[in-house]
Amino acid sequence: MNLSKIFANVFEVPELKKRLLFTFALLAVFRLGAHIPTPGINVAALSEFFQRAQGTMFGFMDAFSGGALSKLTIFALGVMPYISASIIMQLFTVAFPSLEKLAKEEGEYGRKKINQYTRYGSVALAFIQALGIAIGLQGMKSPSGIPVVPNPGFTFIFVCVTTLVAGSTFLMWLGEKITEHGVGEGMSLLIFAGIVSRIPSSVINVITQFKSGELSLFKLIGIILIILTMTALVIYVEMAERRVPLQYAKRSAPQVGGTYTSFLPIKLNPANVIPIIFAASIMMFPATITKFIHTAWAQKIAHILTPGTPTYLIIYGVLIFFFTYFYTAVIFNPEEIADNLNKAGGFIPGVRAGKDTIEYLDRIVSRLTFAGAVFLTAIAIVPLIIMQRMHFPFYFGGTALLIVVGVALDTLRRIEAFALNVSYEGFLGKRKRRRRTGFGGVR
Repeated sequence: MNLSKIFANVFEVPELKKRLLFTFALLAVFRLGAHIPTPGINVAALSEFFQRAQGTMFGFMDAFSGGALSKLTIFALGVMPYISASIIMQLFTVAFPSLEKLAKEEGEYGRKKINQYTRYGSVALAFIQALGIAIGLQGMKSPSGIPVVPNPGFTFIFVCVTTLVAGSTFLMWLGEKITEHGVGEGMSLLIFAGIVSRIPSSVINVITQFKSGELSLFKLIGIILIILTMTALVIYVEMAERRVPLQYAKRSAPQVGGTYTSFLPIKLNPANVIPIIFAASIMMFPATITKFIHTAWAQKIAHILTPGTPTYLIIYGVLIFFFTYFYTAVIFNPEEIADNLNKAGGFIPGVRAGKDTIEYLDRIVSRLTFAGAVFLTAIAIVPLIIMQRMHFPFYFGGTALLIVVGVALDTLRRIEAFALNVSYEGFLGKRKRRRRTGFGGVR
């Protein structure tokens, strides 16, 4: 992937230029809405509270909303309700045969129905989250004792819930429009934009600490080296895959014999960042609940589950391993792949069709899943150890890094693939264009 040629020629394709500008415009709308506060909130008191809420569900959701939750803006919930609903629907598709049949056998109609159910689920989750946040905010005070909601009551709850649900629903629509008319996967790009928007403030914070003497030159160099190393590692793992060789019998004509070869790509980390999100959500839930309970046992639980403690790191790592294997089993079915190969007249060289193919694919996936689980655990835990044990102001965690790198690579692939539709060799070769007849056709 030659990035210099991609960026040098990206605006020479009119339709691609139009799609990119459309994407940037909608992302700008998203960032604008992330600065419009919800009515009835004392933003200063809420920001003060969030400075002490790191390691809870609030801090986790705030990172994905690009800081919108800490200011309780109209986009405070971000696209997390939609992401959660999508994951739940994916699990339900495996658990319930009727949904599995709808997704696999009904074609475009089935896909639209699944998307419709996902939208309904995201609105329901957004309502539940917004209601919980509104009720919780009414009794919340900043560390200095200032109420977050100056005038609590039914009116505030109604306005807050309506605003947050409408904002989350609008973002869901915005993401779908980016996917349909822009470049890249819309929901992922919204999360990407939210995370990237916080990088400048983090960089300024590090520079300020360095100038004031709070951060030594040695630690500053260490932060830069760690970020570069983690970025390179994430890029390598995201692009790594095991290519299982395949052979198919030629069926183009009775008189034509022989075979042609292909391969089955299996990613080193097929579960991507989903196991970390699951594990972090479970770990942060008790910490969030104990924020509202001021008993001795609640504070003890909060201390044990504080990010960076040995107990937290052990449980967190075990959960990441479990969800990596669980989610990989959900999205990768060796029996289904073996059956599809058999129907298409394909086979793996040296491996018998049927049970042997299933066992062969299962062994490969098990080994790759173990390597992926080790990688995800390290990328999630190492930044916590750095922050808590070495007192580094490490603002770019492993989860955010995985999302940013994964979305960036996926978007670049989509841009290059789109370019191949309008040129013989895309951005990576000669710019010899075909004369276009419309959006979908060339001649």
